[in-house]
Amino acid sequence: MKIEIRYFSKSGHTKKIAQAIAEVAGVEAKPISNRLVEECDVLFLCNSVYAAGIASPVKDFLKANDKKIGVIYNVSTAAIVSSTYKGVAKLCKTYNLNLSDKEFHCKGSFSKKASGHPDATDVANAKKFAEEVLNIK
Repeated sequence: MKIEIRYFSKSGHTKKIAQAIAEVAGVEAKPISNRLVEECDVLFLCNSVYAAGIASPVKDFLKANDKKIGVIYNVSTAAIVSSTYKGVAKLCKTYNLNLSDKEFHCKGSFSKKASGHPDATDVANAKKFAEEVLNIK
């Protein structure tokens, strides 16, 4: 199974979670600016909310790679909203991409909100999510 991990992170919080998933998956987590070179079976799309929506680089990545992705697992960090799933789902529908209903979300600190997140528990939960998705015991 070909697994890819892409993240968009301004603060480093989403990158931290992407790297935890990469550790479990045995692949490198790469910035969203790294386009897919070949098709993948599983893509962990690690993102957050910027300006009350999905960041343009994430949108551009999905549009540019729409024919190369088997199934997407949404992974998000945000201090205020509970998930980026709805925004990513809308994009996936637009580009005819397969988005799993399984997702991972944890707090990411912004200003004083959710200070200290993602923390060690969030990282451990991200790893557990990756193990479940990839059926690793």
